[in-house]
Order: sequence, then structure tokens, then C-alpha cells
Amino acid sequence: MTVLGIESSCDECAVALVRDGATILSSVINTQIEHHRPYNGVVPELASRLHVEAVTDVYREARRLAGGVDFDAVAVTNRPGLVGSLLVGLSFAKGVAFAAGKPLVGVDHILAHLYAPQLEGPVAYPHVGLLVSGGHTLLALVRSFDDIEVLGTTIDDAVGEAFDKVAKFYGLGYPGGKAVDDLAKTGDPDAYRFPQSRLDKGSHPFDVSYSGLKTAVINQKDSFLKPGAEPTLENLCAGFQAAAVDLLVRKLKGVVKETGVHRVVAGGGVAANSYLRRSLSAQKGWEVHYPSLELCTDNAAMIAGWAYHALTRGDRAGWDLNAQSRVPRFKRKYP
Repeated sequence: MTVLGIESSCDECAVALVRDGATILSSVINTQIEHHRPYNGVVPELASRLHVEAVTDVYREARRLAGGVDFDAVAVTNRPGLVGSLLVGLSFAKGVAFAAGKPLVGVDHILAHLYAPQLEGPVAYPHVGLLVSGGHTLLALVRSFDDIEVLGTTIDDAVGEAFDKVAKFYGLGYPGGKAVDDLAKTGDPDAYRFPQSRLDKGSHPFDVSYSGLKTAVINQKDSFLKPGAEPTLENLCAGFQAAAVDLLVRKLKGVVKETGVHRVVAGGGVAANSYLRRSLSAQKGWEVHYPSLELCTDNAAMIAGWAYHALTRGDRAGWDLNAQSRVPRFKRKYP
């Protein structure tokens, strides 16, 4: 079965064709980075308008690169994300599916990110899933392509959001995560000792918080500089990055210990972070999987790949399929 996937949840417009949930026949991603760079972040209205301009050409290029192969179904991200952006991809997908007489299925963007490593080699279930992006931070026990138990999530900012806001405040450039990672490579992670959130007690011991760390780095950095250390941007980025990533690794260790599952899968844009990858690979006794850099960021191949399994069991969406900006179970709400 060949599935045509469409992704437009944020600022990437992507189309891919994937066979049997594993073989990528084509994958085209149109990025809007240069359009949003002047604002140091994604402007939702601009993003949706740019999707309208790009989606037809991206679709045609994906079909061309796949050699004009026919497809058996259409899959599209319909949740979560920027609702205007989602609606562009969803409307286009409905038109393509209706015109071709093919079934349509809606895909949860979060589940697709956790599926992405399967496109580069099978990863056995169960495994511990770590989803880290600009909008989400999630630790889960993944039992199958759509059966996940959320064990921890952010109670405020996502880790990628913290990276972006720190980068914006210090004028490091956009995208913020890459800017911080690049500067941190020549910095001393021990020059600053930034605090980590402590949510280890209570009924949600694997939850995380990044608002305090973000505030410390932006407003109180001098308080956390070690005596004699140089207050350079490189050292600041290295210290911030270490605090942000070490928190995730500490929580993952707890999840691995509690579940007894030593197979770990990371996905999402922050999974491209070099310090995170080194930290995960250094864990003894863990089998760690993360996708290639292109599949860490938003892409349509993961949408089509995940959808193959949903379609195989008979899932179909109606023409009334709508976009959802949020998925409640992926972000904990506290009183």
C-alpha cells in the first residue's frame, strides 16, 4: 500500500509518498524559515498564507520524484498544531482524496513523530518514547504505533520553546535551537550552573518544567555564573543547554527504571540537538534510536508511514474531518 502524506501543522509544508509504512518513495519539505527569521519565531497568519502558496507545487514535486506512482490513500496531519496551517493541508488532502476516489485518514502529529525512526529501520515495541519539540515535551511508554501511555509531560513551556525564547532574547538567530546548539559547542557547560525543576514527588514524577530555567537564563544569569568563569554567550548557551537536556535524561532514567524498558526512541525537532544525542548514546544498557535530521523536523513521510498501519486496520475519516489545535492528553493541566 502506498500512502500519500501531507503535513502542514506549523511552518513546514511537506508531501511524501511511503510504501507499506516503511519505504520512502519521495519526501519534499518546503521550509518557511527565511520568511519567519525577521520575527525570530513563527507568525501563524504568515505561515498559513505561505502554505496556500506552496502546497500545490510541493505535491507535484513529491509525485514527480516518486516517478508518478499511484497512491492508495491520503493521510494528513489534522492535530495538533496551528489551526490555520492545519486547515490548509487538510483542505488540500480532502480535495486530492475526493478527486482520486481514495480513502482519507487524519493523523496525530505527535504519534507520527514517535513513529519516524521506523522509517529507517524497524524499532521493536514496547519502547520509551521521548518527544521534544517547540510545542511539546513528552515521555511515554509506546506499546504500538498508536498505543502510548503518557508518563511525563511539560507543565508549562516545551523544551524547544525554551531554546527559542532564550535565543530570541540574546539575539542568537533563528531557528533558536540550532543557534544555541552551535554556540554551545565551543562553550563550557560548567561555567553556569542553572537550576532544574524538581517535580519528582507526587502522582506525576516524570513531568518537567522549563519556565523557571528560561527565566533564570534570561533574567538571573549572573547569579548562576561560577566564580572565575567567563560570562560569554558560548558558556551561557552551553550551561543552558546542559541544564535543559540533563533534566530530560534524568527523567528518562526514571522512566526506564520504572518500566524496565531499555529501548528509547527520541523524536521531534529537539531530537536533532547534538548534546542530547551524545547524552542518550552515553547511557549504558540502553538501545537508543532517533531519526535522521530531516525526519526529526516536521515532515510528511512520518505522516504517511504512521497512517499505513491505521489504514491497514480499517481506519477511515469522513469528509467532516476537522483540525484540532490541541490534544489534551499531551499536555498536563495543573490547578
